[in-house]
Amino acid sequence: MSNLLDNKFLSVPGVYNPFSAMLAERKGFKAVYLSGGGLTASMGLPDLGVITLTELTNMVRSIHEITDIPIIVDADTGFGETLSVYRTVKLLEEAGASAIQIEDQVSPKRCGHLNGKEVISRDNMVEKIRAANAARKNALIIARTDARAVTGMEDALSRAKTYIKEGADIIFPEALTDRDEFKYFADNTDFPLLANMTEFGKTP
Repeated sequence: MSNLLDNKFLSVPGVYNPFSAMLAERKGFKAVYLSGGGLTASMGLPDLGVITLTELTNMVRSIHEITDIPIIVDADTGFGETLSVYRTVKLLEEAGASAIQIEDQVSPKRCGHLNGKEVISRDNMVEKIRAANAARKNALIIARTDARAVTGMEDALSRAKTYIKEGADIIFPEALTDRDEFKYFADNTDFPLLANMTEFGKTP
């Protein structure tokens, strides 16, 4: 299994079950992204953080059993506070996750492209990142910040730098609104970024 960071640029399709992941692998993709929004939608549920850690872990395990490419897993807010984040990372990595994404939204969270989001304090998110870093063996930690739509671009950028300093490997700046914002974010950072391209929402 290749390391996700071996590639300068990687296009990763969102998947929601073993069959969709298998199709992605057969089409030649080098990794898949188990989307929280995709998984909840496939269950007929809204993307509001309503799935359980058990449901997510079982899906990761099922995908891992039939594919040989890295799985990026959307773990929402980590299913709780610091101790819960530690357990979340442990279970997801054991199930087969190659990278685990945790966001800085207040729980219960909302889809990143909806209005009315709230973010937790920077210190609270740092505690979660430290817990995730302590729990993982080889999995990468992706820190998602929703601050752009709540407290502005400069706070999102500042949070990103803090999250990397505290142990995250990749930053996911959610819901940037145009090409210039992505360029600005990339020009002012020197670490790997994840960009979410979806067919709806605030990002073109």
